[in-house]
Amino acid sequence: MLTLTVIDEMTNTRGRGNKECVGQGVANITSGFFGAMGGCAMIGQSMININSGGRGRLSGITAAVALLMFILFGAQFIEMIPLAALVGVMFMVVLGTFEWASFKVMRKVPKHDAFVIVLVTVVTVFTDLAFAVFVGVIVSALVFAWEHAKHINANQSIDQHGRKIYQVNGPLFFGSVAHFLALFNTKDDPQDVIIDFNNSRVCDHSAIDAIDTLAERYVAAGKTLHLRHLSADCHKLLTKAGDLVEVNMIEDPNYKIPDDKLES
Repeated sequence: MLTLTVIDEMTNTRGRGNKECVGQGVANITSGFFGAMGGCAMIGQSMININSGGRGRLSGITAAVALLMFILFGAQFIEMIPLAALVGVMFMVVLGTFEWASFKVMRKVPKHDAFVIVLVTVVTVFTDLAFAVFVGVIVSALVFAWEHAKHINANQSIDQHGRKIYQVNGPLFFGSVAHFLALFNTKDDPQDVIIDFNNSRVCDHSAIDAIDTLAERYVAAGKTLHLRHLSADCHKLLTKAGDLVEVNMIEDPNYKIPDDKLES
């Protein structure tokens, strides 16, 4: 898929990723029955094909057949090629593959994006491209979670019945539970407190645990906590939690939650 992305960028086309995965998977499974080694699309060979003008299926087939012939019948001739020449070829492939435009945008993109770019480049040099991408994806995911954890907040108001309403904004997940719990003032809140999730989502078990922790705080203070405007999937998530969370559900007219599930 990495090779396909690079080729698409160079040729201004869009490859069929699903077809590539199926074809490569079938080929590798078949190779296993004959004791052969599994493989994938080589970035070096693909770059050479593209730079040589190859655009269709025939270029890939020709390269594969030629490589097979070299292995079966031309090994003695390949050994005559100096290793330095092959290194030079790979250096040219690297120079053609590297995204030099990254240096121009380094000061314009967020710092964490620039850090991921440098990290993936360095890891690629010392390990390999696949591992570098794996590291980059993990770091990017953690940064994404960290940044979104900061976006949760709550607007506070008092309704005509004297109940305090917390209008939560932003996703509630493992990264934002600490910020979520810090939004509430259990000691000074009135007897009934409503958390409105109209602009929020309960995403995972950590979010459920945070709601349960908050409910326990209000119960310990002799107060009642209600949840309002949970989406259908959020309500289902809390229902599956069962005894893990004990709070009151207020009927949401938009989602039509059955009456027998309104109170827990």
